[in-house]
Amino acid sequence: MIRKTLLTAAATMALATSALAGGHSKDIVDTAAGAGDFSTLVAAVQAAGLVDTLKGDGPFTVFAPTDAAFAALPAGTVEELLKPENKDKLVEILTYHVVPGKVMSGDLVDDMKAATVQGSEVTIDLDSGVMVDEATVTAADIEAENGVIHIIDTVIMP
Repeated sequence: MIRKTLLTAAATMALATSALAGGHSKDIVDTAAGAGDFSTLVAAVQAAGLVDTLKGDGPFTVFAPTDAAFAALPAGTVEELLKPENKDKLVEILTYHVVPGKVMSGDLVDDMKAATVQGSEVTIDLDSGVMVDEATVTAADIEAENGVIHIIDTVIMP
């Protein structure tokens, strides 16, 4: 089951790679910005002042919510988080989506815990596909020059 899930994720990643062409020669921020489905995430990273960090040496593993994932949050949530007075909360949420180091899908073990940059841990579940907390990984192992991106369908909260 896990092998099938990883093969499915690899096939999905191969399809996503065409959308993220040249991603390996770009950093995480530029890879996400060039993909076209992460405009909300990129705007949030900019509002939180994390662009330089995520363009840094890394390596980083980013669980990247799509625009649809942000749109699924309660009405007004994103707009509130993007306000300057809510920068600390936005940083907390975004850094919960980042794990230090480069964690590829082949490194995952069922029910493993991974420490996030925010300070809490996310739980990886492999029983029904690859899950990070309550988010499903829809594409995995999208490499950037300073880490890896795994696309998720839900914004996870610390």
